[in-house]
Amino acid sequence: MTMKSFPKPSELQVPEGAEGWEDIYPYYLVFQDELKEQEDEKFWFCDSQHWPTVFKPFETIGGEFAVKCLGQYNARHLMIPTAKGIDFRVHLGYLYMSPIPVPDEEVADRIEDFEARVGHYFANWDELLEQWHVKVKDTISQIEALDFSPLPDKVPFEDIESGKAMDGSERLLENYDKLIQLTYRNWQYHFEFLNLGYIAYLDFFNFCKEVFPNIPDQSIATMVQGVDMELFRPDDELKKLAKTAVELNLQSAFSNPADAESTLAAVAAMDGGQQWLAQWEDAQDPWFNFTVGNGFYGHDKYWLEHFDIPLGYIADYIRRLDDGQDIMRPTERLIAEKERIVEEYRDLLDEESAAVFESKRQLAVTAYPYVENHNFYIEHWTMGVFWRKVRELGNMLAGLGLWETADDMLYLNRNEIRDVLFDVVMYHGVGADAPIGAVKWPKEIARRRKIVDALKTARPAPALNTPPESITEPFTRMLWGITTEQVNQWLAGDDGDSSQLKGMAASPGKVEGPARVIMHADELSDIQPGEILVAPITAPSWGPIFGKIKATVTDIGGMMSHAAIVCREYDLPAVTGTGNASTTIKTGDKLIVDGRKGTVEIVTDAEPTEVSGPGAHSHATA
Repeated sequence: MTMKSFPKPSELQVPEGAEGWEDIYPYYLVFQDELKEQEDEKFWFCDSQHWPTVFKPFETIGGEFAVKCLGQYNARHLMIPTAKGIDFRVHLGYLYMSPIPVPDEEVADRIEDFEARVGHYFANWDELLEQWHVKVKDTISQIEALDFSPLPDKVPFEDIESGKAMDGSERLLENYDKLIQLTYRNWQYHFEFLNLGYIAYLDFFNFCKEVFPNIPDQSIATMVQGVDMELFRPDDELKKLAKTAVELNLQSAFSNPADAESTLAAVAAMDGGQQWLAQWEDAQDPWFNFTVGNGFYGHDKYWLEHFDIPLGYIADYIRRLDDGQDIMRPTERLIAEKERIVEEYRDLLDEESAAVFESKRQLAVTAYPYVENHNFYIEHWTMGVFWRKVRELGNMLAGLGLWETADDMLYLNRNEIRDVLFDVVMYHGVGADAPIGAVKWPKEIARRRKIVDALKTARPAPALNTPPESITEPFTRMLWGITTEQVNQWLAGDDGDSSQLKGMAASPGKVEGPARVIMHADELSDIQPGEILVAPITAPSWGPIFGKIKATVTDIGGMMSHAAIVCREYDLPAVTGTGNASTTIKTGDKLIVDGRKGTVEIVTDAEPTEVSGPGAHSHATA
């Protein structure tokens, strides 16, 4: 039987103006004609969950480091019996992935290694995780200390006296190499515990499916919810600042938070303002190293550099407090629901099975928070410092005439930057007028900018080539929501009912309301209370808007995606992995979102009346 297939890479049309796009990316990231037969045999899916926007050449570094390091922990560190890493390519500017399975004949040989390695981590979890925090923070401090100031006009006389015998150019070259190496180091640390979090949850998930064959996936997820995660700490700091502002009667200072300088000046001039500003200062390190994006792009805006973003959230919290609303996450309600469901299922088991059930659940609860917490330390904090240093370097090089602005540097890949730096130290060392790159790069950057802009005019294909008959790889299902059912829905395309969307039942609850389609984080301020957020994917840092919305619908994501986890922790219905919600639904469409069934119905002629809201969820139980 011939299976329906997605297009091959070579069959996708190149947008007008993007001809020659392949040469702006490293050769190892693009499909090769010589490997066409092998690459066309693989099923590739687009990871728009993490990389929803076309890469500028320098920005591929996040994708390369993330997917490579994810793979090494599967294939080389933990020796997962059934899953190696993930092959990946950039095609027409977007990242595509293809999981690499372990051959059947190798599975048995990996089990002993896997059990020993995973067992070591789980037996020493607290100690090893404490060491992880030290390692990661130390690496961030080293990145922060890197200096990309201009080279000196002349070697200082004290260097003559000391016999240093170097001109300062070594600092520039070494610090660039360190910037890349240290960032790479933290990406390796990123995955040291992440896959363990998934493994612990998956072990509990599989046990539940074995002893309770009809248990809904959501009930399993509920049994580990209601935890105190560090990823929520930035949002919690804003809530505390809002409460302090209300207690000190500072509300009037927040009338125009978009003007951060004036807002902070107004606070400073009021009684109690200095107390609030001290709390504001304390919250910034490290919690304002937080981006409204996901940290993978040079254009992502960080709170630490754009105070209007956290001030806007604080102003909204202040308004809600003045209206008598509760702005805190409903943690107690979530814990109560968790305990109820745990008790119902545990009571169905005999004493021995109940002990196994609770042991596996406790391990999942212990490891589960890391699945989100790592995100702050790497994607947000590490990458925030990284991008600041990239801009520092880009500005210095712009001052030498290599390009106009710091952002222009992003149109070169990281290996080309190394060549540019030697060009710079060469011209500087010999006393020449300008680096050679000053005549080469402005024209080339202009060409590449046109290519990137052209690539952005086309949405990526959700997948490439012929899918397998059944998708069973657990990480692909849990994190990305790439299931056999979802792939079949993508393949159905226009054959289905466009008013009915199906996705992953990610967080329970059923609500009705108007849609707000958000394609970029800059549009978050458009969201109105009571709307349903529809987006290609959400970022963990969108937490402050979850108190305003009724539900979330995304194009991609599984039960363990950030969108699903955050919605469950905020007690919001969510349907993830719909494939095309953000392009099918329009802002203002009336939707019925059923997070228990994983369905989204477009009802354009309905008034937005709540069917059952957060806190009144109907969890399936035993």
